[in-house]
Amino acid sequence: QSPELMEHCVSGFAFYRSEAREVPADLRELAQLRTGWARASRFVFSQHCKAARDNGVDEEKIASIEAWQVSDAYTPAERAVLAWTDALVLQGGRADDATFAALRSHLSELAILELTYITCWYDLHAVMSRALRLELDDVDDPITELTGPGIARSLHPDAEPES
Repeated sequence: QSPELMEHCVSGFAFYRSEAREVPADLRELAQLRTGWARASRFVFSQHCKAARDNGVDEEKIASIEAWQVSDAYTPAERAVLAWTDALVLQGGRADDATFAALRSHLSELAILELTYITCWYDLHAVMSRALRLELDDVDDPITELTGPGIARSLHPDAEPES
C-alpha cells in the first residue's frame, strides 16, 4: 500500500545482508533470532531460525535461545551479543557497563553500531508484525487473567474485598 515504505524496508534488508557488514553474519542472526523470541514475534523468530541455520548457527544454539543465559552452547562472543540484544530489546537500550565492555572485547565499534542498528531494525519488524496483526499465527495473546478470587482473597477469606 506504500511503495515508498516498501522501498525503505527493502533497502534495510539489503543493508543487513551486505557482504560489506563488519558484524559477523552468525552473530547478527543470533541477535535477530533472540529479538524475535524476546518480542514474541513468531514471524521474526521463524524467519531467523532459518537464516541462522543458513549462516552456520547450530541447532543447539537455536533451540536454547530462550534460555541462552544458562546454556553451555554459546561462546563468550555470542553471550556478549545476546546480552546486548536483551539490553536493546527487553531493557529499552539500557545496558550496564559490564555488558557493553563484554561486547567491545569481541566486536569493533563499527560492528557494534551495525549490530545495534540491525537488532533495533528487527525489533521494529517484530513490534509492527504484532501490532498490525501480520503474524503467522494471528491470535490473541495467550496470557490472560483467569476468573476467580485473587490470591490475597484466597489466602485471607475474611478480608474485605478490594475496591
